[in-house]
Amino acid sequence: MIKTGIWMLLGMFLVAGGLVFAQEVQDMFDNRRSRGFRGYRYRSRTINTNLRPMWQENTEFRRDVFTFARVQYTSSGQQWGQPQWSVDYPDSDMNLSYRLKELTSLEVNPVPVIVRFDQPEIFDYPFVYLIEPGLMSLTVAEIEGFRQYIERGGFVMVDDFWGEREWRVFANEMKRVFPDREIIDVPLEHKIFNLVYQIQEKPQIPSIGHFRMGYSSDRWDADHANYRAILDDTGRIVIMICHNTDLGDGWEREGEDTRYFDLYSEKFAYPLGINIVMYAMTH
Repeated sequence: MIKTGIWMLLGMFLVAGGLVFAQEVQDMFDNRRSRGFRGYRYRSRTINTNLRPMWQENTEFRRDVFTFARVQYTSSGQQWGQPQWSVDYPDSDMNLSYRLKELTSLEVNPVPVIVRFDQPEIFDYPFVYLIEPGLMSLTVAEIEGFRQYIERGGFVMVDDFWGEREWRVFANEMKRVFPDREIIDVPLEHKIFNLVYQIQEKPQIPSIGHFRMGYSSDRWDADHANYRAILDDTGRIVIMICHNTDLGDGWEREGEDTRYFDLYSEKFAYPLGINIVMYAMTH
């Protein structure tokens, strides 16, 4: 089984205090805005970079702290010479980790990790993040590891892919992993949108580059965001799919543009990201 023991206790504490945190979080954001604070920046295209911790890890819970884990997977192409799985790395991973540490009661590892479905280390992490699967082409070993990871209690968040062509590629890969499970739309009333923060709409978050060009979407055939999921036999979301939207850029690029931070990072990317992480840890 995926190691989740301490997560249930930490998660229940956070969720129970969600209403109290809501005003505190708003105050934090307001204070940062008045000081001109716009987050940390680590931008680097080097995958094997020496990540700089922002706080000291709690050594008493070294094996139980939340660690942001990103999936490295096989794909049929790259983007700007960069593997698809590494888009927004390491900035988005570190910034979300920082916000989880800052805004919740979780003990959080300051340094994210990279894992693979075909390696046993992935079972140490109950939450993993998979980005840009529009060119994903999993090996047989990755397919089997993906299936085992989910069946043993893991949770996958999928993010930042756009349009119908990329959707078809991803949906076909999911049929290889789970031939008998359907992808469903997640209604706005679902607890994943209301667990800690009340998300009032299904946000479409453009990349910062498209935002600066005046667009609200990254593709001509992506006029609205889709939030979909694959469920297990109990009805629990085990794969949360964020299509036609880019939460990762909301985390990664928060420190680069005041308008982008206010419209997308603060309002949607962080609240929804925290909700998804907490759902994964408590359900």
